[in-house]
Amino acid sequence: MEGIHHLRVLIANQRPDRLELLAQVVKGLGHEVTAREIHVSDVAAVTARERPDVALVGLGESAEHALNLISEIVSEAFCPVIALLEAYDGDWVNEAASRGVFAYIVDSRPEELQSAIDITLRRFAEYQHLQGAFERRIEETRREAERRRAQQRHVLELHDGVMQALSVAHLALELDRREESQEALLTALENTRAIVRRSLDQLGEQGVPLRDLIRDSAPTRP
Repeated sequence: MEGIHHLRVLIANQRPDRLELLAQVVKGLGHEVTAREIHVSDVAAVTARERPDVALVGLGESAEHALNLISEIVSEAFCPVIALLEAYDGDWVNEAASRGVFAYIVDSRPEELQSAIDITLRRFAEYQHLQGAFERRIEETRREAERRRAQQRHVLELHDGVMQALSVAHLALELDRREESQEALLTALENTRAIVRRSLDQLGEQGVPLRDLIRDSAPTRP
């Protein structure tokens, strides 16, 4: 991937000899080995502390041990994890994928490893972009739903707090109950003020200042 020159890499493997060989390969590619880990109990803390750009996990003596390494790394860092296998194992790959591994390769030759890192980081960047777009769509949908609910609340408030009070005022006026009619009109006015105030506050929270509302609602001169 163009632009990827120096990465901070965490490597993990149950076998110290393979861990050392992997470290030499990573350094030979021009990347930095920020941490190397063997023990499942320690890898989470190391990952949280180092915050690597990418993690490489080799399949050592125990398949379960490697899976646990992946789980601990994924739980502590939002970075792609690449599994390194000597031979393809479909069941293990499926389980590793369910635990969050982002890619795997069945060869640890330098050129193959560099290619895997390049492809993985490219896909990871695309994944982050898509995830961000998806989250933005969710947020927009949530805001639109909230606007609709607010509109519905305003309609109900107008009906319950204003229209009913005006109806009472009209009926009282027809029955020549002027004091009762005046009281109902004052109630309708106060309810209207409260609704308008809440609406303006909500628009202000959405970044729409009052001066813009006044400007947009002003009649245009021919």
